[in-house]
Amino acid sequence: MPVAANSKVIWGSNMFSYPIQLIMGQLLIGVINGAFYAVLSLGLAVIFGLLRVINFAHGAQYMLGAVTAWLLLRYLGIGYWPALVLAPAIVGLLAFVIERLLLRRIYNLDHLYGLLLTFGLALIIEGSMRHWLGAAGKPYAPPALLTGVWNFGIVIVPIYRAFIVSAALVVCLAVWLLIEKTKIGSYLRAATENASLVETFGVNVPILLSATYVLGAMLAAFAGVLAAPIYQVSPLMGSHLIIIVFAVVVAGGMGSIMGAVVTGFALGILEGLTKVFYPQASTVVIFLVMALVLLFRPAGLFGRDVAASTAAPALATAGKLSRKALVPIAVIAALFLLAAPFFIYPTFATRLLCFALFACAFNLLIGYVGLLSFGHAAFFGGSAYITAHALKIWGFPPEVAILAGVVLASAIGFIFGILAIRRQGIYFAMITLALGQMVYFCFLQAPFAGGEDGIQAVPRGMLFGMIDLYHPFALYYSVLAIVGLALAATWRILNSPFGSILGAVRDNELRAVSLGYHVHRYKLGAFVISAALAGLAGSLKVITVQIASLTDVTWQMSGEVVLMTLLGGMGTFFGPAVGAAVITVIEHYLAGFTVPAPVVTGGLFVICVLVFRRGIVGEIIMLLRIRGGSKTQAKDAATSPVHV
Repeated sequence: MPVAANSKVIWGSNMFSYPIQLIMGQLLIGVINGAFYAVLSLGLAVIFGLLRVINFAHGAQYMLGAVTAWLLLRYLGIGYWPALVLAPAIVGLLAFVIERLLLRRIYNLDHLYGLLLTFGLALIIEGSMRHWLGAAGKPYAPPALLTGVWNFGIVIVPIYRAFIVSAALVVCLAVWLLIEKTKIGSYLRAATENASLVETFGVNVPILLSATYVLGAMLAAFAGVLAAPIYQVSPLMGSHLIIIVFAVVVAGGMGSIMGAVVTGFALGILEGLTKVFYPQASTVVIFLVMALVLLFRPAGLFGRDVAASTAAPALATAGKLSRKALVPIAVIAALFLLAAPFFIYPTFATRLLCFALFACAFNLLIGYVGLLSFGHAAFFGGSAYITAHALKIWGFPPEVAILAGVVLASAIGFIFGILAIRRQGIYFAMITLALGQMVYFCFLQAPFAGGEDGIQAVPRGMLFGMIDLYHPFALYYSVLAIVGLALAATWRILNSPFGSILGAVRDNELRAVSLGYHVHRYKLGAFVISAALAGLAGSLKVITVQIASLTDVTWQMSGEVVLMTLLGGMGTFFGPAVGAAVITVIEHYLAGFTVPAPVVTGGLFVICVLVFRRGIVGEIIMLLRIRGGSKTQAKDAATSPVHV
């Protein structure tokens, strides 16, 4: 009897102590993750706050810090403590070169070009490292001085993790003091407001701007060295973390140093506690918080008024050609597409059509409304998953499965639009990115989606009970007909009064409001149409390749469609289709090539942003317009009187 009573007491104490230990353990993990979020967010906030550049290469620089520390140890025998200084210095030197050669060329452009340029740089860096080191992680031991644990009873704290939190707090405080309390910091802040005025006082503003970007990159590399003993050193370690860090920065307030630090720690702790009470939501809680914050405080928790920074993006477009010029182009394109399966493998040609429609759907939003969405993969991949499930599990005919996918994409687009359409510029891009990541994690955890394997061996079926889609030519011409009808509908929309109002909203939203138009309704309508067309492309793609995977719904897919549109020509009707064809062909034929495909893709991003922002078709249209304008001007000059 005493033993039984004693056992009951022990069981009861374990019942109450175990949740406390679990909570404290996850709280510790949250604080550690928050330390990384804070340091990385601080670097992003410094760069955006002072340079107005959204540094998408921040994750790659974080990875380079860890890789550099590992290389120093393996090849030079340099241990952890020297690497904690040397690795950020080396990455900072690389950042100095990037800023001097590349970033300096886009300071006077729209903020979104900085995002696109650094996105391309991230692809180049990560692709090169993966090609050189491989995808497998490399172990990196912590210093002997920081091994061991501290046992506090309810929680066991590894000494190295406590050091990470302490180092992060010290670095964040030092950077805040540098920016806010020193003369150099005052010069930096003044240079961002009026560089010419600061130069009159003898301050070398270009060096200040370079130092700012170098400081942000060094903070990312410092965080990478801290992370090396905890996580295995991998070329992909920064690509997953950068999206979370962006959410932290936007929720805290773009450019707010205090907001980056406080929000980084707070969201890290919230993520850790969510793993205790509802583990399935731990992967999306940060993005959910970001979306909620932007709904009620567009500038973020600690951000300033964003009226000046949320103007409609001034993206380079070449304008339109006349209908007279478009008719022969359309005829030539139609003849080429009709003959394409006789010269190109039909299934590959069908895949080209799907991505061409996807790019045109995205172009409807960015080219004709001026909104950059970084979450379009949610519509493309979400529709692909539903169509695949409807074909394979429910046994629906292809036309019904495609309709189900388009309806889902339209519904997701409507929800996204309601939440994001009142935001502009970088805030619109970031909130669509966060919402897209939430959709990604939903499909990652959904039982029917198949996890990492996706839905494979999707049957094609009989279209309308008559057309056998297993036949390559039948599949190609069926998809060509559907894509042609979708593009014809898009052309009709853009040349309707609705399309004219969209153009007015893009060019001058305030003027459209003053004329009495409900601009948010028009923008929401365009967003839903764009989502529906992207969903149609995803449904056709899954029927073509017979697999729906997480690749279709990742943020990298959203970045890829941005590149397709940018390369072909934003705001041109056929440009995105041309860009999609170029990118798809490059990825297909570079699969077994020496140069990694991400490096080539990133290089195209950089070239497009720096050299021809109007894209392939856009530059051709501009040349034709200039040539025609020159002839008209010469004729007018010969017949018009001279005015003094």
